[in-house]
Amino acid sequence: MSVDSTAGGAPGPRIETTKPSLWTKVSYGFGAVAFGVKDNGFSYFLLIFYSQVIGLDARLVGIALFLSMCFDAFFDPILGYWSDNLRSKWGRRHPFMYAAAIPIAATYFLLWSPPKGWQDFHLFLYLLGLSTLVRMLISIYEIPSTALAPELTDDYDERSSLQAYRSYFGWTGGNAMSVFNFIVLFPLFVTTAIPNGQFNPEAYRAYGMIGSGLLLISVLASAIGTHSRIAHLKPAPPKRRLGPAVIFKEIFETLSNRSFLALFISAIFGSIAGGLSAALAFFFYAYFWDFTTQQQGMITSGVFVSAIIGAVLAPIVSRTIGKKKGAIIIGLIAFLGSPMPIVLRLLGVLPDNSSPLVFWFVFFTTMIDVGLIICFQILSGSMMADLVEQAEIKTGRRSEGVFFAASAFIRKVVGSIGPLAATFILTIAGLKAGADPSQVSQETVLRLGMFYVPAILTLWMIMLAIMSTYTITRGGHEANLRTLAEMKGKEGDGGDD
Repeated sequence: MSVDSTAGGAPGPRIETTKPSLWTKVSYGFGAVAFGVKDNGFSYFLLIFYSQVIGLDARLVGIALFLSMCFDAFFDPILGYWSDNLRSKWGRRHPFMYAAAIPIAATYFLLWSPPKGWQDFHLFLYLLGLSTLVRMLISIYEIPSTALAPELTDDYDERSSLQAYRSYFGWTGGNAMSVFNFIVLFPLFVTTAIPNGQFNPEAYRAYGMIGSGLLLISVLASAIGTHSRIAHLKPAPPKRRLGPAVIFKEIFETLSNRSFLALFISAIFGSIAGGLSAALAFFFYAYFWDFTTQQQGMITSGVFVSAIIGAVLAPIVSRTIGKKKGAIIIGLIAFLGSPMPIVLRLLGVLPDNSSPLVFWFVFFTTMIDVGLIICFQILSGSMMADLVEQAEIKTGRRSEGVFFAASAFIRKVVGSIGPLAATFILTIAGLKAGADPSQVSQETVLRLGMFYVPAILTLWMIMLAIMSTYTITRGGHEANLRTLAEMKGKEGDGGDD
């Protein structure tokens, strides 16, 4: 595939761009199953498991998850830089991917099998330690893995396609575990003493075992599936002596980019909003809407369709109106629509929860809205990939790992504020740990919605406003490719003299 566009009316050199094979796209994308399973577990089940099932104070759970994410996040920039500069016979990325596989699976299983009879403080330390280990091991795999995207192709639209595969498998893999929990696991663990299997600790032990197996399979399958591309990836820079001062100077130099800052700062608000929304999703299903576990499973299963909607729509949007404009338009529709069912309930427009209309309305609006959110995420991820060439022109270095590590850093540090904020919203609303949904007052349920809606809308609208300052367009990306080709051509000419 090639690009032969011009900038400012002046003809430029013909730029050959790579088009990954279907096998490469599938292998790269399938690696996101690991992140999807882990992220789904942390976002949707870990808070409710440790607070409502194990009985640990929700605030302690939120603090543990916040601290574990902070510990992990500050490791990410160094990991990204290390990945960019690693010299090995397996390239810059694959050694990390292989090394993380078994430890990820082992620690994830232990996270869902806390010792019985421990006091709150000891459970808090256990949760803090295991969640930190799981997050750091996922980072060792995920950052080098995601950094492969700009190396596998430099084509503007193919990058959106790669991100679409990644997003599809990530959402589908994580969501499959949620559906499996509600449709299979939770009903299997219904007992006389625990009539709702969602609150049986043994169900989560089984979940941990199955989830850890999926993590192992996903990591190894993606590493092995993309192994043949190692010879075609960008080489590591020449070996040199690197001290802490040089490392941090080069990281800062790479990230001092206006368009990166636009994505970086907007991601701060988006990550807080995403963490808040995810942490409270099943609380709203169980307490606000009074859905059964089967109904929650059906809504969760709708995300399979959402993943297809997002994965199909994003490349089309990229080709027709561009990534930035498409992300903002799709984002406005998605983020304004997301809390709409809650708003309609607060306004008294929707009928009582006993009406079948309520469930189906929430089901279809959620399915479509999540599809649009996935599309938005794909486009914003592809926008991040397009920063690589612009930074290379400025610094002379390929820094895929640094960019994606910085993105992960923000997602983790401020994303952990979302679950933490969720615990305080639960506290202010008056929803106590271990509360039976049938015993929670209507006033408490309404307060939950009244505090949540303005908070989530404010965060999302600020995110989109900041993203609008991103500057790289299709033409700008192609101009960057031409500039790099000219620079390399001059280097080649110089080497012949």
